[in-house]
Amino acid sequence: MNNEQHKQRRMRPMRQVEAREWWLLGFAVTVTLVLMAGIVSLTFSGPRLLENSEWFDLKEWVRGLACLVLLFDIYTVYQQLQLQRVRRELMQRNQLFEVITENAADMIAVIDHAGNRLYNSPAYQKVLGYSSEELKLTSSVKQIHPEDQQRVLEAAEKTRLTGRGERLEYRMRHKDGMWRILESVATAIPNEEGQIDKLVIVNRDITERKRAEEALAHNALHDTLTNLPNRTLFLDRVRHVLALSQRHQSYKFAVLFIDLDEFKVFNDSLGHAAGDALLIQIARRLSVSIRGVDTISRSVLTQSTSPVASEASLARLGGDEFTILLEGIRDCGDAIRVAERMQERLAIPFVVEGQEVVTTASIGIAFCASSYTNSEDVVRDAEIAMYRAKREGKARCQVFDNAMHTFAVKRLRLETDLRRALELGEFRVHYQPIVSLQSGKITRFEALSRWQRPEGLLSPAHFIQIADETGIILPMNRLLLREACLQLRAWHSQFPCDPPLMISVNITPKEFAQPDLAAQIGTILGEVGIDPSNIDVEITENIAMADPERSSLVLSELNALGVHLSIDDFGTGYSSLSRLQGFPVDTLKIDRTFISKVDTHGETSEIVRIIIMLAHNLGLEVVAEGAETAEQVSVLKQMKCELAQGYFFAKPGDNAAAQALLMNTYTLGVQPFPTAIE
Repeated sequence: MNNEQHKQRRMRPMRQVEAREWWLLGFAVTVTLVLMAGIVSLTFSGPRLLENSEWFDLKEWVRGLACLVLLFDIYTVYQQLQLQRVRRELMQRNQLFEVITENAADMIAVIDHAGNRLYNSPAYQKVLGYSSEELKLTSSVKQIHPEDQQRVLEAAEKTRLTGRGERLEYRMRHKDGMWRILESVATAIPNEEGQIDKLVIVNRDITERKRAEEALAHNALHDTLTNLPNRTLFLDRVRHVLALSQRHQSYKFAVLFIDLDEFKVFNDSLGHAAGDALLIQIARRLSVSIRGVDTISRSVLTQSTSPVASEASLARLGGDEFTILLEGIRDCGDAIRVAERMQERLAIPFVVEGQEVVTTASIGIAFCASSYTNSEDVVRDAEIAMYRAKREGKARCQVFDNAMHTFAVKRLRLETDLRRALELGEFRVHYQPIVSLQSGKITRFEALSRWQRPEGLLSPAHFIQIADETGIILPMNRLLLREACLQLRAWHSQFPCDPPLMISVNITPKEFAQPDLAAQIGTILGEVGIDPSNIDVEITENIAMADPERSSLVLSELNALGVHLSIDDFGTGYSSLSRLQGFPVDTLKIDRTFISKVDTHGETSEIVRIIIMLAHNLGLEVVAEGAETAEQVSVLKQMKCELAQGYFFAKPGDNAAAQALLMNTYTLGVQPFPTAIE
C-alpha cells in the first residue's frame, strides 16, 4: 500500500463524520422550517378561529417563538461552520504531523505503559530495516542490546514518573544483525485524568558520528603511519605502571627506547616513501616480536616463588624512534635480554621496493627506580641511554645510570651556552700553519674554531660535535669562513707571494649535508672578494665515503666553484686511494695517528710511505698532520711528503700569532722553522 492509499484510508473516517454532521444539521433545519411553516399558517388562519384579544396575544407569542427559532437556526449554522473550520485545521495539523513523522530521518515511536508499540515511523525501516508490522509483533525493548536494556527501561520509568525525558544513548540491533547506536529522547503524554500512559520516543542514529568520534580519539593517541600508540598514550601507560610499582615494591618494569641506526641516510637515498614503508615493516616486526616477550621474561621467573605476569606494549614516538614498555619483570637482565632479542629480529633483512635492506638499532633501557616521579623522566632516561649506545658504536644497548643523566644535563647546558655564545660573538678563529718541508715556508693556514669563555679558551674537541649535531655549526662556520677570508685578504695585501697564501677550512657532516653548500661558500667568497683557488675545503674521509655517490656530486660542485679540495684524516676510515679516484680532490692529509709513529714503528712508517707514493701517482699532494718532532719531520722529508703541520712548527694561535710568523718569513727574512729543512 503506497502513501497515497494510506492518506485516502486515513481521510475516509473524517469524511463520514462530516457527512453525518451535515445530515443532522439538515434534519434540524427541516424540523425548524416545518415548525415555522405551522406558525405562519396559524398566524394567517388564527383570526377566524379566536377572539380578537386572544388572537392578539397568541400572535405576539408566536412571533417571538419564530424569532427564537430563527436565531437558533442561525446560531446552529454558525457553530457548524466554526466546527468545520476547526476540524479542517486539526486535519491539516494531523496531515503535517504525518508528513513530518513519515519523512523524518529520526525514528519516532509511541509506546504505552506496558511497552507495547502503538506507532512506529517509516524511518525505522530505513534505518533498522524493520517494517511497522514487524515492530508491532515485538516488545519495544527486544531489539535493544542486552547490556543496555535495563538502562532504557529505567529511563522510560523515570520519564513516566517525572514527566521529563533525558537524552540516552544505547545500541539497537539492525535487521541484518549489526548493532547501531541510537540517541533517544522520550516525551511523556498524559491522558484525560492527567496520568502518563504513553511515551513519544524520538531516536536518532548516531552510529557514524560515534565512529568518527572514536576515530578521532584513536588518531589522537596513535601514530597515523604505523597505527601504534603514540607518545601521549605510551606516557599514560608508563604513568600507570609507575603508580603500580610505587604501591607494590615487588612490581618492576622497564622502558626500552629504540632508534634505528643511519635511518636518515636510507631515507635520503631512497626517498620518504621507501622510508615510510620500512618503518611500517619494522613496526610489524616489533609488534610480532613483543608477543614473545612474556615467554622471554617468564623463562627467568620460573624459579621465583611468586612469579608476576609480564606484558609488553610498543609505541612509535615519531621518526624512527620506537619504545617498548616491559611490565612485571624481575630485574634489568630481563630487559637486556628483550633488547638483544629485538636487535636480532631487526637484523634480519627487510625488502623495500624490491631492494634488500639491512638495518640495526641502538637501544636504551631505563629500569624502574624509586626516584622516578613521572613517566616523562623514565622515557627521557631511556633516550639518554640510547644516545650513549649510539656514541659507543651503535647496534648495541645501554642501561641508564646516574652518570648518563649528569652527562645529559651538562650537554643540555652546553647547547644553551653555545647558542648564547653565537649571539654574544664568543667564537674566535685561530690559525695553524701548514709548512712546506722543502722550503720551510708557510704555504697556508688551517682556520680553527675556538670558544672564548669567561673561564678560558675551549678547543673544538669540547664543543664541535655537539655544535654539529644541533645545527649550531652552520652559522658558526659561516662566521669562521667569513672572518678567515677577511684575514686572508689582509695577508695577501701585506705579504704578497707566489703562489699566494691559502686558508684551509673544515666541513662538518651537518654542513656537507646542506644541498646548497657550494652556493653558500661561493656567496661568502664573492662578498669578501677572495679568489676561490685560495681556499682549501677539507672533508674527512668518513664524510666522503658515507655516501660516495652524493659526495661525488657535492665535491664536483665545489670543484666547479674553483676551491681547492682536501681529504682530511685519511687512514681512519674504510676507503682506499683507488676509491678516491672518482673524487675531484687535490690534497690528501694523512691522519696524525700514523704520523705519530712514523719514526718509531716500522710497519706504520711503511704504510705512510705507500700512501704518499700512491697519492703522488694519482697526482695528489700530501699533508702530514700532527708532526711534533724533528725525527718525524726528517722521515717525512725523505718520503717526499710535500707539506706538514703540527706542534713542531706551531700550535694554533690567534691572528696576531699568525701575523708574527708571516712577518718573520716574508718581511724580516728569518727562517721560522730551520730544523724542518736540515
